[in-house]
Amino acid sequence: MNQTPKGPASYFPSIEKKYGRPIADWQDLIRTSPLTKHMELVTWLKTEHGLGHGHANALVAHTLAEGGGK
Repeated sequence: MNQTPKGPASYFPSIEKKYGRPIADWQDLIRTSPLTKHMELVTWLKTEHGLGHGHANALVAHTLAEGGGK
């Protein structure tokens, strides 16, 4: 039985569809960025990569929660 993703991960299918990159690519970008703070990373994804606020926030929140933060 498939469970519907909850929280930030619920955005992942639409992020992949809209921006054409797998979530793992976005998470690698976040992990290798020299930025360290949540909102710095969100702003960077929005300005440098063209993501919307909700999508950028979901990616950063999920990646940092996984221990992928700095």
